Order: sequence, then C-alpha cells, then structure tokens
Amino acid sequence: MEKAKIKASQLFILVVLFEMGSALLFIPGFQAKQDAWLAILLGLAGGLALVLIYYRLYTYYPDLPFTSYVQEITGKWIGRLLSLLYIIYFMYFATRVLRDFGELLTTTIYFNTPLIVINSLMMLTIIYGVHKGIEVIARMGELLFGVIYLMAFAGAGLILFSGIIHLEYLQPVLEHGWRPIFIAFLRETSARPFGEMVVFCMLLPYLNDQKKAKAACLGGIILAGINVAITAAINVATLGVDLFLRSNFPLLTTIGKIQLANFIERLDVLFIIYLVIAGYFKISLFFYAAVIGATDLFKFKTHQKLSFPFGLIILFASITIASNYAEHLKEGLETVPIYVQWPFQIIIPFILLVIAFFRNRKKQITSS
Repeated sequence: MEKAKIKASQLFILVVLFEMGSALLFIPGFQAKQDAWLAILLGLAGGLALVLIYYRLYTYYPDLPFTSYVQEITGKWIGRLLSLLYIIYFMYFATRVLRDFGELLTTTIYFNTPLIVINSLMMLTIIYGVHKGIEVIARMGELLFGVIYLMAFAGAGLILFSGIIHLEYLQPVLEHGWRPIFIAFLRETSARPFGEMVVFCMLLPYLNDQKKAKAACLGGIILAGINVAITAAINVATLGVDLFLRSNFPLLTTIGKIQLANFIERLDVLFIIYLVIAGYFKISLFFYAAVIGATDLFKFKTHQKLSFPFGLIILFASITIASNYAEHLKEGLETVPIYVQWPFQIIIPFILLVIAFFRNRKKQITSS
C-alpha cells in the first residue's frame, strides 16, 4: 500500500463528495415518483447498515485493504479470485461514471465535441491525481468542499426566491402505499449510491485515527443522503412528476427554470461546475481503489506504475461500454443493480462478515 495517511475530516469530505457524485446527476428512486425522496431515505437507512458491515470488517483487519483481508477470510485462491473481481468492479464503475459525465457535457454545452475528447481531458486530470496518491486527492477534497456547498446554498436560495417550487406536486404522499417505495429501494436506492461505500473498504487503512472511521463514514453518508433526498424533493416540486420522470438530468432542468428579476437566469453553469468536481472525486476513488487493489494483489512495489495503463483502459471502455446514451442508461438501471451492485455491495460483504466473525471467534477461543 501507498505510505500515506488521511485525517478523519478528510475521510468525511471524501464520503460526502463520493456519495453525492452522480446521485444528483441521475436522482435514484424515480420509480417511486413523487415519493422518490422517501425511497432515498429508506435507501439511506439500508446504507447505514451496509456501512456498519464494512466497518466491522475493517475492525477485524484494520491495517489491510479489502483485497488483502478477503484472502485472509476465504483462503488464498478464492480470496484472489474475489479480489480480482472487485478490481474489475471498481474499474467498471469508474468507466460508467466517466461515461455519465461525458454524456452530460456533450448533450448540454459541448454539442459538437466528440465524447472521446471530453472523457480524455477529464481522465488526464484524474490519472494525475491518482498518480500523486490519496493524500493529494483528500486535500483537493478539502479545498473544493466549501466551493461545492457555496454553490449548493446559492442554487437552493435562488430556486426558493424564484417561486418555481410547487409543494402540491409532492402530493399525495404515499399515493400507492409503500409498495412502489420498497420496489425503488430494492431495485436502486439500496445499492445506489449508498452501497457504493464498499469502495472505502480499500481506503480505510489510510486513516490516521482508526477510532474515528465509524463516525466519519456514518456522518458523511447521512449528510450526503439527506442532500440527495432534499434535491429529489426540490426536483419533483419544481418540475412535477411527469417532467421529473422524462428528464435525463432533472437537476439541470430545475436550475434552468430559475429566473429572478428578469436578470438572474441561465445558471446551468453552476450545476455543470458542481458535477465536474463531484464526478472527478467519484471516478478518482473508484479508479484509485482499482489501482491499489491490483498493486496489492499482484505485489507491485508502487501504485504509480498502474495509474496510466488503468486510466487508458477506463477511458476507452467508457467509449465502448454502450453504443449510445439510451443503451448506457438502460443497462445502468435494469442490469447493473441486480447482477453487479447487489452481489458486490451487499451479498458478498455480508457473507465475508459472517465468515470473519466465526474465524475470529475461533481464534479468541483458541488463544484463551
């Protein structure tokens, strides 16, 4: 592993930026319609339980990354296979998020710019950050966290004062009962974005104070979850259910409706700046987890040797992962949650925790 340490406050900021990342680009839980915010809060509750699972695994092996202690838990060969699959998982999601943000930029402001150009420019900056290491990424998070929240408060204030919010669009609450909310929870919000916290299983060993890991992770996911739920409610209250469901980028559409005093309008740039920053951190952490996982699994001396080749793989995969945006979106909403997110974010970590519990219990009994 890289010889680096980050503070609990930096971990907290990284969790918030990572969780909010693409969750504000594609609001999760839209199947629940005007109750999407409730589905997100239910997903947050499930996410907190998942964080406790990841944290408990970390307490058993506080000095090891996930790719190392999975071999301790399941044995050498099964553990190596699982480690390799998780490295592919991290790279796959870095690829998907890069494609998400590339599509956003090419369909909103860079209409005549090829997707490969946008993704290449973003990937070059990410490769540089990953090459420098987790400390540099964490310090950048500290620097830009205030900028993001300043833009968020400014945007929320302008939406409120522009009078475009219609609270009646949020009614009736629970129009079809809890069933649509539970369906949205099972299909999406249980895994996205909260289950993606599994990436921090690779990062927690870098924390300089192990006792603060739980508070930093739980606090970060709670703040991010509340922000996403509020954003979903604002989108529905501004756009109405029909437009909210039809819009590719609901928050962008909401901000586009801001018009104050016939002077303040066309504030889409605020949203774009935020998403470029949030996308940078989301892709960087997935990418970094894949790089240090491969470094650990294949016993490289330093992670820098893998940052550029892995970055190229992610870049070209982001172009070829889908032939068009509709196909990319359909895969992300229908296939990925069931066949990728549920196994890697929920099922496998839970099984690992059960095995680790009995293994460590046996060791304690033997030592006593």
